[in-house]
Amino acid sequence: MQTQKITIGFIGLGVMGKPMALNLIRAGYTLMVHDLRSETVREVTAAGALDGKSPASIGANCEVIITMLPNSPQVKEVVTGKGGILEGAKPGSIIVDMSSISPLTAIEVAGKAEEKGVEMLDAPVSGGEPKAIDGTLSIMAGGKKEVFEKMEKILLAMGASAILVGDIGSGNTAKLANQIMVALHLAAMSEAMVFAEKSGVDPEKVFQAIRGGLAGSTVLNAKMPLVLERNFKPGGPILMHTKDLLNVRDTAQETGAPIPLTVQVLEFMKALKEDGHGMDDHGGIIQYWEKLAHVEVKRK
Repeated sequence: MQTQKITIGFIGLGVMGKPMALNLIRAGYTLMVHDLRSETVREVTAAGALDGKSPASIGANCEVIITMLPNSPQVKEVVTGKGGILEGAKPGSIIVDMSSISPLTAIEVAGKAEEKGVEMLDAPVSGGEPKAIDGTLSIMAGGKKEVFEKMEKILLAMGASAILVGDIGSGNTAKLANQIMVALHLAAMSEAMVFAEKSGVDPEKVFQAIRGGLAGSTVLNAKMPLVLERNFKPGGPILMHTKDLLNVRDTAQETGAPIPLTVQVLEFMKALKEDGHGMDDHGGIIQYWEKLAHVEVKRK
């Protein structure tokens, strides 16, 4: 398949999807796009994309269809529902779902696609809006090796890396594992820095002292400076991370995997959402500990 010659369908032009679509256009691909928000469609068509009108229309006119949607129900509806991609898609087409969803949903949807002769990858991403904008996302894929190899060049127009993890569903398993680790890193950072503040020690100096040691991490380096600035503008909002941890919980229930720490952090995030912090960056989870300790971690 000569990827530069085909038209790629792209459904879901949200915080992540829009910059991903724009990067594909910059890479020289012809895009046909769809989103429920007409103003976003107009913005992307102004950059050179075609208006796909509906998922079924995109399925009928594109050999490759990328979806970037909020959660499992939306993916099922857009792919398998009335007027969905599979209503128009031709045998041999490839769906690449880049949403963060339940692995079990990915397997279910791929099964429905296979009945129509359509291949599918689940290929969620990590990196948030900044890396979506600059095209350096980490992409973790599940599906057939030969399908992944056909799509790899397209994926690398949106990401710095694209790794085939295993069979369909394993891309989302990897993404949920990623979200477990990020959530627990953020919780550990929050607890440690509120501990420092409550003990009368400058958290910024603690951060500088420990970042080069074993406790240092990408999460710490990315999020602690924002906490010190009290900048909780979302890259990855608490609301969306909560959604991912709910998918972890549901998947763990099906597989029997123990997730005691994840369940606890999920409850912290749910509490923050109820307090009106759902659209804060997930680094804003520190506010849970700050509320308990009656302190605020910030630059002195």
